[in-house]
Amino acid sequence: MDSDRIKGEAKKVKGSIKEAAGKITGDRSLEAEGVAEKAAGTVQSAAGKAADKVRDAVRK
Repeated sequence: MDSDRIKGEAKKVKGSIKEAAGKITGDRSLEAEGVAEKAAGTVQSAAGKAADKVRDAVRK
């Protein structure tokens, strides 16, 4: 598994936590930061998945 995929999933989790904390506390800035971090994690995870597919195709 590509390291970008792992790091991306971790960012998504961290972003979800920040978003939830922002909603609970009413901190819109923290909530927005969480949403942005989740989006960045999604992109990074997708890049890792693509790298995995390329690596698997080359190995065949």
